Amino acid sequence: MAIFKVDAEVREDVGKGASRRLRHAGLVPVVLYGGGRDPRNLTLNHNKVLRLIEDEAFFSSIIEFSADGGKKQKVVLKDVQRHPAKPVIMHMDFMRVDDKHEIVMNVPLHFEGGEDSPAGKSSRVMIDYQMNEVEITCFPKDLPEFISVDVSAFTAGDNLHLSDLKLPEGVTLVAFTHGENETHDAVVVSTSAIGQAETEETAESEAATEEDSKESED
Repeated sequence: MAIFKVDAEVREDVGKGASRRLRHAGLVPVVLYGGGRDPRNLTLNHNKVLRLIEDEAFFSSIIEFSADGGKKQKVVLKDVQRHPAKPVIMHMDFMRVDDKHEIVMNVPLHFEGGEDSPAGKSSRVMIDYQMNEVEITCFPKDLPEFISVDVSAFTAGDNLHLSDLKLPEGVTLVAFTHGENETHDAVVVSTSAIGQAETEETAESEAATEEDSKESED
């Protein structure tokens, strides 16, 4: 697992006006919360933040965090607010974690073998990746950077559901924390024959047109 170290500075002024001034000064307003302690208002260097978030693992790793050179603590990134049109980070939230309490995180899915699979090699089959991340719960020591999904054997008609994922030890899908339920067992990856899909769409369209025509005659 990659190790990320973040050094923040304490900020005294808060509010929208203060946040705008900080951003103009090349700083990102940050809130650190959780762990049974009061929230703290902090700032991070914007350029350093941009470099950190280039690494996908930063979003699903335990981060070594310190403020004004103080005691290091373990945190996870919980939220990033971005400017809608510019490459600017507007705000970030970090949450303190400890080894004795489970955390809930979104972790990315890494699909492997799709291009080399029978489905991937066929021009008549479409692989539909319906999820790119899943919500999990685990202790901090068990937090994975990502979850691998092997689709190298996929052929037309194959599907993979949440319950089919091979999870690392100590990791549980939040969707099943209240018991394994079919309504929660969403499709992660599916395949379909392109010609078949087009035929079904055409049939549905023709059926709808015929029904409209009958209604008009009536």
